[in-house]
Amino acid sequence: QVQLVESGGGLVQAGGSLRLSCAASGGTFSSYVMGWFRQAPGKEREFVAAVDWSSSVSWTYYADSVKGRFTIFRDNAKNTVYLQMNAVKSEDTAVYYCAAAPNYYGTGPPATSRYAYWGQGTQVTVSS
Repeated sequence: QVQLVESGGGLVQAGGSLRLSCAASGGTFSSYVMGWFRQAPGKEREFVAAVDWSSSVSWTYYADSVKGRFTIFRDNAKNTVYLQMNAVKSEDTAVYYCAAAPNYYGTGPPATSRYAYWGQGTQVTVSS
């Protein structure tokens, strides 16, 4: 059973930085596409970023709202994916979720429905 555990959330001032981590266990981490999503109060869950660093394919993809500010990267040796958040804004306030999409071989980010495993989420609050 795959388990994803997020950490690193907290309170940060606007313009500051925060790094989220997601530790995976119970599966073949290196073969999964890993993604970050977020859900703000009263809003639907939205895609933030995804990464696939398999042996033959390497890509990252970002939502327009975070492009140039957030960076997703992974350490397959540690079974961990990270989301480096820089120049944060108040609108980045949300619960951030890590997710894993197994057996996906496309060249772009999977549809949300392809993510089979989800973490419990970590709260990020940006103060202005």
